[in-house]
Amino acid sequence: MTNTSAASLRLVAEAARLRSFFETSGATLVEADMLQPAEVLLDLYGEDIRARTYVTSDPLRGELMLRPDFTVPVVQMHMNHGAEPARYTYSGKVFRRQEEDLGRASEYLQVGYEVFDREDPAGADAEVFALFNGVLRGKGLSAVTGDMGILRAAVSGLSASDRRKNALLRHIWRPRKFRSLLDRFSGRTPLPAARAKLLDLLETNTQDVLLENAGAQVGMRSEEDVRARLTVIQEDAKEAPISRNEAEMLEELLTLRAPAPQALSTLRDIAVDMPSVATATEAFEARLAAMAQRGIDTANLDFDASHGRSSMEYYDGFVFSFGKTGQPAVATGGRYDALTRVLGQGRSIPAVGGVIRPDLLLAAEGAI
Repeated sequence: MTNTSAASLRLVAEAARLRSFFETSGATLVEADMLQPAEVLLDLYGEDIRARTYVTSDPLRGELMLRPDFTVPVVQMHMNHGAEPARYTYSGKVFRRQEEDLGRASEYLQVGYEVFDREDPAGADAEVFALFNGVLRGKGLSAVTGDMGILRAAVSGLSASDRRKNALLRHIWRPRKFRSLLDRFSGRTPLPAARAKLLDLLETNTQDVLLENAGAQVGMRSEEDVRARLTVIQEDAKEAPISRNEAEMLEELLTLRAPAPQALSTLRDIAVDMPSVATATEAFEARLAAMAQRGIDTANLDFDASHGRSSMEYYDGFVFSFGKTGQPAVATGGRYDALTRVLGQGRSIPAVGGVIRPDLLLAAEGAI
């Protein structure tokens, strides 16, 4: 048997072990079609995943994509005809384009576990994390947790227009863009030169004059779209900046990294001056209590408030990962309640889950 064949057999066996662990824990084994409807699902992924998705077309089914993950199609399946509560596991290949110089696989196995349960969200978070902790125990991996819900609550509570808050929320998964917007909205950096020049022109000219002098229309935007955008730019320029105090508190939150109990104490202090994070902080506290009941050593559990900001955009609450420093995460997961609302077409259910890459797990152990 060649080394390649032996490695493939170990990989298949490891995926089977992980899947069996989740089945034994109460999950129902499900499958998802390899080809998924791109028109319906593609917008639910973040920019990074969308850019790396293999898309094709079918004369009968329209635009399709090779599944880039399992969570979204499993959520769609559950929202269409799943019972409540429900726990699912799955195993199979996913497909993502990769840059040549990264040396990453464009197709690889995923094994996952998803929970749909509206009775006890904190308990469900703890259940998923504890199962992943159990199946990965002894593999030399470290866990990091975070909470996108706390960040979202902080942004939603800013003394700013809905337009500015929505812009920050839209880019919360893009740290550089988010920081750029926050600096501009709080007056810490000047307007971009092009925008400042445009505002100067709008001070002395009407939109009609500017559009007339702009020449032939180029691109997909209609004249109405351009006029609406110019109006937004003018209105935004008149808005007062986000206060220095709020900006500094948001910065403190974004950079919060500490053992979970210490992070909880800091969040309680922040909530005194930023009440919008109080409810999310209470949810964090309830999650830690539920984890402790399941035997998790929360005193030594790392918390990073910005953890998950480079992951798929459907995570909107608790997030976690297992891995080794400086290496790709072996396992990732989190809460994605908003995704069920989108795919449920008016119905929703609290949901949380995660995935493991068997190839990275074996590599971390030195087994392949």
